[in-house]
Amino acid sequence: MQITTTARDTELTSSLREYVENRLAFALSRFQDRIGGVAIVLSDVNGPKNGIDKRCLLKIRPRGLSEFIIEEIESDFQSALNRAADRAKRTLARQLRRRGERLALRG
Repeated sequence: MQITTTARDTELTSSLREYVENRLAFALSRFQDRIGGVAIVLSDVNGPKNGIDKRCLLKIRPRGLSEFIIEEIESDFQSALNRAADRAKRTLARQLRRRGERLALRG
């Protein structure tokens, strides 16, 4: 699974990049072989104005399924990413179930 991380209107530090990639890899590890790639875009919607304005956009390209986009906006990037990663995991599982694939449980 290829993960591409970019940032708009904010600085993408190495620690933030590492957190993003590790969190997403963990959330989607169950589907590693079914995902062609994930593009992550982090952006600060309001700039320096503060508030709930950190956006995490995930574009997921599963193999054999339609591409889908998850967007979350929170007060910080970690919270936005956590919510987006959980939604992506649930969405991908639902799409695979609808397609009739059995999901292997990992302990």
